[in-house]
Amino acid sequence: MATSGGKVLDFEEYVRTRQDALLRSARRLVPDPVDAQDLLQTALVRTYGRWDGIADKSLADAYLRRVMINTRTEWWRARKLEEVPTEQLPDASVDDGTEQRADRALLMDILSVLAPKQRSVVVLRHWEQMSTEETAAALGMSTGTVKSTLHRALARLRQELVNREADARVLERDDQERERCAA
Repeated sequence: MATSGGKVLDFEEYVRTRQDALLRSARRLVPDPVDAQDLLQTALVRTYGRWDGIADKSLADAYLRRVMINTRTEWWRARKLEEVPTEQLPDASVDDGTEQRADRALLMDILSVLAPKQRSVVVLRHWEQMSTEETAAALGMSTGTVKSTLHRALARLRQELVNREADARVLERDDQERERCAA
């Protein structure tokens, strides 16, 4: 019983500390805020059952994002089957792409902190969606080297994001303090 309780507390603590970041990830996957919340909740339920199997809890975010991507794909396939032709088209909303460009700019900027070899592995594996074997062949390295390089590169990118978020919070606090002093 204690292990089960420990598992619950561990998972609950993880969700409590990471829910905002995970919800932002869900929002990037589906445009509707309610669907994003549903997506995250579904992914959390699916992950809870496998929580003990995630040996390296530092990779839990990546695991959950993969579950969200797979779930979104399942939903998309199910909705595709439910589509029915109509005589009147729905109003088309126009997405100006600002958020997407900002994400892309951040990604390009963050990739610059990686060594060239790490950057190449990340781009080929995640951007170009090559398999580990294809990446190894393209870069002339072993699959083990690709895996270890990718692991170190992703850890470095995660740390850079954490650092930037912390810097942004400090800047925001400084701005608020300046506004209070000016008032």
